[in-house]
Amino acid sequence: MSQVAVESGATIALFGFGVTGRAVASELIERNTSVLVFDDSPNDEMVSAAEAIGVNLVAPKSETEFHRDIEDVDFAIPTPGLRESHFFFKAVADRGIPILTEFDLAAQWDNRPILAITGTNGKTTVSTMVHEMLERSGIVSALAGNTDIPLVSAIRKDETEAMVVEASSFRLSHSNIFKPRVAAWLNFAPDHLDVHRNLDTYEQAKKVIWKNLGPADTAVAGIEDEVVHRNIPSDANTITFGFSKGDSRLEDEMLIINGIQLLEVRELPRRSPHDILNALAAGSIAAEGGATDQAIQEVLRAFSGLPHRLTFLGSKEGVRWFNDSKSTTPHSVAAAVQGFDNVILIAGGQNKGIDLSSLKLLVKHLKSVIAIGEASDEIYETLLEAIPVVKAETMEEAVGSAYSQSREGDSVILSPGCASFDWYRNYSDRGDHFTSLVNEIVMGEV
Repeated sequence: MSQVAVESGATIALFGFGVTGRAVASELIERNTSVLVFDDSPNDEMVSAAEAIGVNLVAPKSETEFHRDIEDVDFAIPTPGLRESHFFFKAVADRGIPILTEFDLAAQWDNRPILAITGTNGKTTVSTMVHEMLERSGIVSALAGNTDIPLVSAIRKDETEAMVVEASSFRLSHSNIFKPRVAAWLNFAPDHLDVHRNLDTYEQAKKVIWKNLGPADTAVAGIEDEVVHRNIPSDANTITFGFSKGDSRLEDEMLIINGIQLLEVRELPRRSPHDILNALAAGSIAAEGGATDQAIQEVLRAFSGLPHRLTFLGSKEGVRWFNDSKSTTPHSVAAAVQGFDNVILIAGGQNKGIDLSSLKLLVKHLKSVIAIGEASDEIYETLLEAIPVVKAETMEEAVGSAYSQSREGDSVILSPGCASFDWYRNYSDRGDHFTSLVNEIVMGEV
């Protein structure tokens, strides 16, 4: 593991001034470094926020201009999600400037144990459950990373005993010294190909979570995922989980966590296949972090899910409605519908460069599909010969079409499999809009 030290007096180039960028800039300034802040599209609010902490926010007009501006820079930090083809990376490489991430800075500034979770799907849910399990065990923990709280901000609280870190590929890909005490990789499926150059670089980014583990650290692996399995590190203690095999598994309708019978599946509020895997993963990670069996049991019995993740909205005339707006990949659509039959699926949005043809594998669960957003034509062409599919120009039209098609015993699920940015600010806005429209139906106003 290469050691990187950002010392007082260093000059740092920070590209991107969102939530993480602002937190990083503030922490660096407090440690007496010089910070140059760049952003492709700064607005007035961002400029004011930069001025408030004493830095100038620059929008470079070209790679040449940026290359000139970073001549005397010691380290460069990209915002999470900056596409790999962005001129930032070439300019920094040409200058020979080391790249750091907020995870690297936190590793330099703090040595409290980190429980890190990555995976294409489920990492927010699992991270939240792990955090709750630790807290219920009397361990003061912070939930940080790919959340509203960057890790560099979370470490400011002295009372925190452990960090539960949701680790996206964006944050992992350029990290050098990030070293969790417990590092979990849940699963892998195509995603974020609008940022990563290809599927291989996405896999390599995820793999970084295990890059610096040693014999005293623990890797937690979804053993039944082929990609995760082949990347399990040889020099760390490893705990595995899966439906039918692993240290944590499902056996005779009983959840076995690290070899211990913990509770029956029927005790879980949500029992879809992905819910069971999330429970196994969370219990495994939390136990390694010091959570008690009782705390793990209590959280699993009470945890009913997070908003916009296959949330049950209600039923009308024997038809159930679900909001799974957080679904932004075909893999997450599969996780949503595989526990159902007769699904009217509302899918589409802004494709992230992913092949959507795998949706055809789900037809046995589907009654019909309503395609929305920029990807509607692609979804229509993909599924036209396999299942009834129509296109909708608005969410109102999609919900109306689903309602008119539905019959007793059907389930209507918004599980887009795509990003939301074509129609909405984020997946929460999309889910909230869908929920408001469904509420009108369920409450009898349609």
